[in-house]
Amino acid sequence: MHITLRQLRLVLALSETGSITAAARSQHITQPTASTQLQQLVRSIGMPVHETVGRRLQLTEAGRALADSSRSIEHEYQSLRQRLDALKGLERGTLNIAVVSTAKYFVPRLLGEFCKLHPGIDVALEILNRDRVIERLEQRMDDLYVMSLPPTHLDLTVAVLRDNPLVVIAPARHPLTRTKNIALERLAAERFILREQGSGTRMATDKHLRKSRFTPLVRMELGSNEALKEAVAGGLGVGVLSAHALATKAHMAGIKILDVKGFPIQARWYVVSPAARSLSPAATAFRSHLLEA
Repeated sequence: MHITLRQLRLVLALSETGSITAAARSQHITQPTASTQLQQLVRSIGMPVHETVGRRLQLTEAGRALADSSRSIEHEYQSLRQRLDALKGLERGTLNIAVVSTAKYFVPRLLGEFCKLHPGIDVALEILNRDRVIERLEQRMDDLYVMSLPPTHLDLTVAVLRDNPLVVIAPARHPLTRTKNIALERLAAERFILREQGSGTRMATDKHLRKSRFTPLVRMELGSNEALKEAVAGGLGVGVLSAHALATKAHMAGIKILDVKGFPIQARWYVVSPAARSLSPAATAFRSHLLEA
């Protein structure tokens, strides 16, 4: 049986993308080349690695075993690179970071500052929703993660990064924009526009509203702060989101923050890494940079 590292990486990409075309793109090869490599792999192991169920491509049991092995090999390879980078110091190295979408308002700036200090380090930054960040964390695909409400089912190293206050926003012409100390009950008739279920912002919002014994009339759930702000500015309702998403006048266009009792909700962001994974010199230095900023 002959299996190449390129074939293993292709199967892993296939498991993550669910598409031969997308897997090929992620591996920087053409779709015909990817198909040929998969065919060669099938002939080598004597069984299929994927199948089509309905219109969805899924890995077979053999394919899942190959993907798991590929993931383990990638972890070992990254560990080797970290050990070699440690011998070189911080002049060279790699840094992989995954952050939730609300953290995009400050992490890239801090990352830019870090890269100026260490120009020889190659950086990959993923900005995703909380569920996708947790998926990557479970598979230990990155060095560091920034999120609110770290999962409790994993063994993690967690440090508080900074506060993430959540505020209530309304259209700029809403009659309550000039009212102070608004009782939450006064919003009982308002239509709420909230982040999607599973996001850190939504989880913190739901927890706070349950504690306040307030049930919002939810008009819609949206997957990004930008979409939420546009919906509120368009008069579709009031919303709850991170104050960091309102850092500039441009971000405030068409909306106002309401002075509601019990708000802002005092949420936090955390920098997280798998407890069992030793950080590379680059990751250790960037973690310190984040915590000291």
